Amino acid sequence: MSTNKDYYELLGVNREASDDEIKKAYRKLAFQYHPDRNPDNKDAEEKFKEISEAYQVLSDTNKRSMYDRYGHDGLRGGGFGSGGADFDISEAMRVFMEGFGGFGDFFGGFGGSSGGTRKRKNKGSNLQVSLALTYEEIAKGVTKKIKVGKYVSCEECNGSGAAPGSTPVTCSTCKGAGEVKQVSQSFFGQMVNITTCPTCQGDGKMIKSPCAYCHGQGITKGEETIEVEIPAGIGEGQILRVNGKGNVGQKDGYPGDLHVYIKEKEHDYFIRDGIDLHYILNVSFSQLVLGDEIEIPTLENPVSIIIPPGTQADKVFKLKGKGFAHLNSMQMGDMLVGLSLHVPKKINKEETEIIQQLRKSSNFIPEKKHGKQKKGFYQKVKEVFNF
Repeated sequence: MSTNKDYYELLGVNREASDDEIKKAYRKLAFQYHPDRNPDNKDAEEKFKEISEAYQVLSDTNKRSMYDRYGHDGLRGGGFGSGGADFDISEAMRVFMEGFGGFGDFFGGFGGSSGGTRKRKNKGSNLQVSLALTYEEIAKGVTKKIKVGKYVSCEECNGSGAAPGSTPVTCSTCKGAGEVKQVSQSFFGQMVNITTCPTCQGDGKMIKSPCAYCHGQGITKGEETIEVEIPAGIGEGQILRVNGKGNVGQKDGYPGDLHVYIKEKEHDYFIRDGIDLHYILNVSFSQLVLGDEIEIPTLENPVSIIIPPGTQADKVFKLKGKGFAHLNSMQMGDMLVGLSLHVPKKINKEETEIIQQLRKSSNFIPEKKHGKQKKGFYQKVKEVFNF
């Protein structure tokens, strides 16, 4: 199931809602439409799946940014998990249990469990990987394939932990619920405490004949190549979460998530400043005096800039839209090109004579000015590049 309805409307919140407001809205609706409170009610189950899918997206910073920017289309692909046709009731229950710890805990504050308690599946641990990206990849966005070593479901027993040919039996202590109730009397009346079953550790079933390959755990070491969709404009230190691509939980449990930590590779030519890009162009004295057309690199194709005759050495050119995309909007940064005057360390006799003639010309003698001077180029560069 994948809804095309507006996620904010499904939860009844506005687009500026805080994380806390989104969580409260989902909690209220989950209480109303939870399958255990609406047995055999298909409409309630569909509503529960819709609001769970909405909460899964809006409670995640990266997914919410992509949804705000591109809508449902921005969520389709390997990098953001949700928005696929595989969002079924089991996925909705996983979102619910991750957010609130399970049915017993969630409804306990409303007078205890309704008697429809579900056993809690084990959730696998999250994985963390670092991914270094070039400026060019960040500028356009890219799909990356990452090979990850992880715990996967045991092929021998299909993740059950039981030996082939044997079947786990229902726990006699909790009757398959995974939880037990302890009733006690107090001054305030009867108190019901729900705890994890000590016999099956919350699995609801007991394995009489463990799988020899995985020793009854249902998981083995393996690896998976995972496609991660990198959005344009992402930056150093940001994290992408890929749902369900972490370690698989023991005994047919839920998988954890994959956290991808973004790093930026140092560029040979450019320095990044938010969504803007900075580039230093070395020019000669003659180019500044006479003017010139110079080809320079960008993150895409080279472009030419015109140096007008008489250009000062502290000039900074701005190339609109040649920077990075803003991660949360359609805004594009600029490329700032600062000029740096190239002064040769050695010159020959003929060049020396030419310069000697120029220095005697009144047009090449700098005008003496008193009072506050304009900012020099190096001061501008220092401010631009935060040296």
